[in-house]
Amino acid sequence: MKLYRTGEAAKKLGVSKMTVLRWIKSGKLKAHKIGKEYRVPESEIKRILEGKVPDKVVIYARVSGRDQKEDLERQVEYLKNYSSSKGYQVAKIITDISSGLNENRKGLKQLFKLVESGEVTRVIITYRDRLTRFGFKYLEQYFNSHGVEIEVIFDDEEKTPEKELVEDLLAIVTSFAGKLYGMRSHRKKRLIKAVKNALRND
Repeated sequence: MKLYRTGEAAKKLGVSKMTVLRWIKSGKLKAHKIGKEYRVPESEIKRILEGKVPDKVVIYARVSGRDQKEDLERQVEYLKNYSSSKGYQVAKIITDISSGLNENRKGLKQLFKLVESGEVTRVIITYRDRLTRFGFKYLEQYFNSHGVEIEVIFDDEEKTPEKELVEDLLAIVTSFAGKLYGMRSHRKKRLIKAVKNALRND
């Protein structure tokens, strides 16, 4: 009888390692404890896969401003094509036009309700910062605790640390400038332009 480590079992089952551990503790997945680690029998993996319910997938896309509507449409189209290529059934498409720092996004609140009600098993996004600018790991853990996987198509590690820092700084400046001067004010646009120029010349 072949035994798999929890990480290997997670890959075969298409879930996170945290989900596998949660299944083991709840009794949904039988495993042998060897020292401090668990080993999952191949028969258990087959049993879960045979009775596995298809993923209930939600696509989530976000852009920061209304002038990026075309980007939003492209993002949604890409996510739909990606889901189709993976054989996922898309249950819902949720979009937001708002800063990644805004925790009161209408679409994000809708997503949380779906996660908490068990109506979704997988959330697909292009980049981590589409879901949130900061604290992605906390959100991922919370979603995982409800049996929901977050699937990120593009790896943020492809971005250089400098580029990521610049994007974060601009997101913060944009958010605060919007609160100070109003989202569409010229003063806000001037401030953002000045910060961009300063970063470019650095």
